[in-house]
Amino acid sequence: MLTNVPQVKLGLIAVSRDCFIISLSEKRRAAVAEECRKIGVDVYQCMTTVENELDMLKAVEEVKAAGCNALTVFLGNFGPETPETLIARNFDGPVMYAAAAEESGNDLINGRGDAYCGMLNCSYNLGMRHLKAYIPEYPVGTAEETAKMIKDFIPVARTLIGLSQLKIITFGPRPQDFFACNAPIKGLYEIGVEIEENSELDLLVSYKAHADDPRIEGICKEMAEEMGEGKYYPEMNKRMAQLEITLLDWAEKHKGARKYVAFADKCWPAFPEAFGFEPCYVNSRLVSRGIPVSCEVDIYGALSEYIGLCVTGDTVTLLDINNSVPKDLYRSDIEGKFPYSLTDTFMGFHCGNTPACKLCADRAVKYQLIQHRLLEPADSEPDFTRGTLEGDIAASDITFYRLQCNSDGKLCAYVAEGEVLPVKTRSFGGIGIFAIHEMGRFYRHVLIQKRYPHHGAVAFSHCGRAIFEVLKMLGVEDIAYNRPKELPYGTENPF
Repeated sequence: MLTNVPQVKLGLIAVSRDCFIISLSEKRRAAVAEECRKIGVDVYQCMTTVENELDMLKAVEEVKAAGCNALTVFLGNFGPETPETLIARNFDGPVMYAAAAEESGNDLINGRGDAYCGMLNCSYNLGMRHLKAYIPEYPVGTAEETAKMIKDFIPVARTLIGLSQLKIITFGPRPQDFFACNAPIKGLYEIGVEIEENSELDLLVSYKAHADDPRIEGICKEMAEEMGEGKYYPEMNKRMAQLEITLLDWAEKHKGARKYVAFADKCWPAFPEAFGFEPCYVNSRLVSRGIPVSCEVDIYGALSEYIGLCVTGDTVTLLDINNSVPKDLYRSDIEGKFPYSLTDTFMGFHCGNTPACKLCADRAVKYQLIQHRLLEPADSEPDFTRGTLEGDIAASDITFYRLQCNSDGKLCAYVAEGEVLPVKTRSFGGIGIFAIHEMGRFYRHVLIQKRYPHHGAVAFSHCGRAIFEVLKMLGVEDIAYNRPKELPYGTENPF
C-alpha cells in the first residue's frame, strides 16, 4: 500500500449566471454527481450554487468544511465569470472547470444553458487574474461525459496536491562524472517542491544510532517473507533493515511542514564499504510503499518517480536508458513476434532498485557486479557489494518519462508509452527489454538533442495522458514525446 501519496476528496460546485434559470444548473449538477456515483467516483456535491461573490465565499467554505482538497467547478449554464473564477483563488487545491453540453433539440429555449459560450469567458477571466486551473481537452459534455472528465482529473489532482507538499531529501553530492544527475534546483522551487541536502556522513551517523533498534527484527522477517528462502543473504538482513528504519525515521523527523517525502541518495562508491552492503534492495522496498529513493543523488529522478506514484497509485522505478538490444537476440526472440524494429527496442537497467513485485519470479538479492570489480579484491567472493535486487523486469505496459531542469534553468520533460517485452535479457541487474515505437528517432532527437540524462522514470501502465496533463499544469512548456514517422522532429534531416 502506498502511504506517501495524498488521497483526493473531490468537491463539485455548480455555478449559474443570474439571468439564467438556476434550477437548470442545479439539475445538471445532480446528474453529474449521479453519473460519478455510477462509475465509482466519490464527489461531495456542494449545495450552494454560485451566482455572485457572496455565494462563492459560502460555497468555498462549504467544500472546505467537507474536507475537499480538489474541486470541479461546473458551468451548468453560462455562469458568472468573476465569481466562478474567484473560486480558484479562494480554494487551496487543484480546480477543474467543465461545462454542460445542451441536452436535447426539443428543449433549446428554457433548457438552453449556453455553457459552451460561458466556458470561453471563464477561461479568459482565469487568464486575466493569472489563475491556474485545469481545463480538460474538450471541457463541454453531458453528465456522463463530465463524470468521465472528473475521473480523469483525479490522478492529476492527486499529483498536484502531492507535489505541493513534497520535500526531496538528499544524501551526498552527485557523483563525479555523473554530471547528468546534476541539475539546478531552481526548478524545484518554481513548482513548489522543497529540498533538504545532507552529507553521506549525516546518514552514516544516524544509521549507527539505529544499531539496536527493536524494529529491526520485524523488518528482517518481512524481507525474508518477501524474497523467499535461497533468494537473499540472511546474514545481511539486519544491516539492510537498519538502513530502512534509519531512512523512515529521517523522513518523519525532517519532513517539517511538508506531508510527503522522496529521497535522492548517493549509493556508490563509498557507500557499500562504509555501510557494509549495497542499498538497492532497501531502496526498492521503500518505493514499493510510495517513497522513492533515486540512485546517484538524482534529484529530478526522485521527483519524476513521485509524479508517477501519484498518477498511477502504483509503484514505479528509475532506470538507466542503458544498452541496445543485440541483433542476434532481436532476431531470435523479437523479430516477427512483436511489432517492433530493432531500434524501437533497448534495455532499461539499474543495479537493483526496482520493486520485487515488478520483477519476474526468479528475482533475488545478489551482488553488484560492476562495484565488485571496482571495490573488492580480484577473484574474491562478494562481500559489501551485496544488496542489489536483481532479475528481469516482468512484461508490462509502461510509460517512460522524466521531468528535468536543464542547464539553462528551464523545466523540460518527455513522455513515451511502450511495454516491457516478455523476452529474457540474458544479463545482470534489475533489467528489462523495453519497446517504444520510433524509439530510435526519439532517442536521437529528444534524449540526445535536448541533453537529457541517462535516467528515466518508469510507470507500469499507459499513463502518458495524465502525466502530460500534470506537466502542463506545472507550467512545463517543452514536453517531448515519441513522434510518429509522419511527424518529423525539428532537427530531423528530411533527406
